[in-house]
Amino acid sequence: MNKYENAIKLMQERCGNADKDNFITLTTVALTPNATGNPRPTVRIVNAYYENGVFYVSTGASKNKTAEIAKCNEVVIGGLNGFAFHGVAENLGWVKEEKNVEIRSNMKKVFEWFADEGGEDSPDSIVLKITLTSGNIFDSEKKYGEWLYTVDFANKTAE
Repeated sequence: MNKYENAIKLMQERCGNADKDNFITLTTVALTPNATGNPRPTVRIVNAYYENGVFYVSTGASKNKTAEIAKCNEVVIGGLNGFAFHGVAENLGWVKEEKNVEIRSNMKKVFEWFADEGGEDSPDSIVLKITLTSGNIFDSEKKYGEWLYTVDFANKTAE
């Protein structure tokens, strides 16, 4: 296996493949600038499931993160299990839309709380898709030979 394949294997082992609830940090650019007028980051912890280079998040259309993503869709995510990645976020719309049937099914399976707290009957209940672009995953055990993989998802390479 090459380094990219090893990095992807680590991600699947740690984050699952549409079968594991992950607590990740999601960082966006705040709509309100800091005291000097510059952009500032906003970070929060969200539930997500991972599948093939993408994290899926259940959230509300009226949430701050959704408005922030509408203005700047570049995000950063991180996980306590040793990764930090840049990505591009996309609002896929209402969780019950036809195009989201498989994602909704996965959310119901992965997120124990989804049936009671997902609010899926409300059009405010949406899916955020976070497509990973680049970043790092750490392997302190060197399971596949490296302790750090710098991954480029677009070009399917890792150093």
